[in-house]
Amino acid sequence: MSGISIFMYHQVGRFAPMRDHRANYCDVDRFRAQLRYLKLIGASVLSMSDALAALQGRRPLPPRAVVLSFDDGCENFHEYALPVLEEFGYPAIAYVIAGMTGGKAEWLAAAGHPTPPLMDWSRLREIAARGVEIGSHAYHHVRLAGLDAATLAHEVTDSKRRIEDELGQAVPHFCYPYGSHDLATMDAAAAAGYQSAVTCQRGAATPAFDPLALPRKGISYGDNALGFAWKLHTKDRPKGAALHRTA
Repeated sequence: MSGISIFMYHQVGRFAPMRDHRANYCDVDRFRAQLRYLKLIGASVLSMSDALAALQGRRPLPPRAVVLSFDDGCENFHEYALPVLEEFGYPAIAYVIAGMTGGKAEWLAAAGHPTPPLMDWSRLREIAARGVEIGSHAYHHVRLAGLDAATLAHEVTDSKRRIEDELGQAVPHFCYPYGSHDLATMDAAAAAGYQSAVTCQRGAATPAFDPLALPRKGISYGDNALGFAWKLHTKDRPKGAALHRTA
């Protein structure tokens, strides 16, 4: 593998088998097996901030580097994923939706899936105190590409300010909902002061990528330890063209 494998998770827990939207789910026993594999091979599991520093040449890029990222901020992160992360001593980043904390993942209802509760501000303060980085996943869970400038600024900038105000800490990292991004959204992220942003483009993150359009490797319900290892070691080549800002 080369670069940094930023793994993309959503919900972690125990779920009934499903046929669609499998990328929204990871069985907790499989999650533990995946982290056990990282420990077995001596992977360097980095915080998002340390990964960005390595990509920008501000610290060495370690071998077998990995970031564990979690979208949406579902309550089951606290119940299932965090205890396993702490069991292995691994850092993680949770990207949360500033305007929906304490609510439910209502967007899943359209696909006929349950709408799990989202962590509220009290819970987010707790997990931040336990070492989890908190990033922004916009103000609402909407596709950002193509939005008018005012709405885009609200989603990108106001979400950062709200999370910072609630948690009392800087929020330098962003995640595009649905991976929806274009040059305008990247410019908005830069203007808001984000240092990194992640997409749903598949591949390993390298210094060649714009830090506001970093690729990730999605983990889904069907990924056992073998499938996880396959993605870690072989899915480095970017799938699709990456966007770069000119300034």
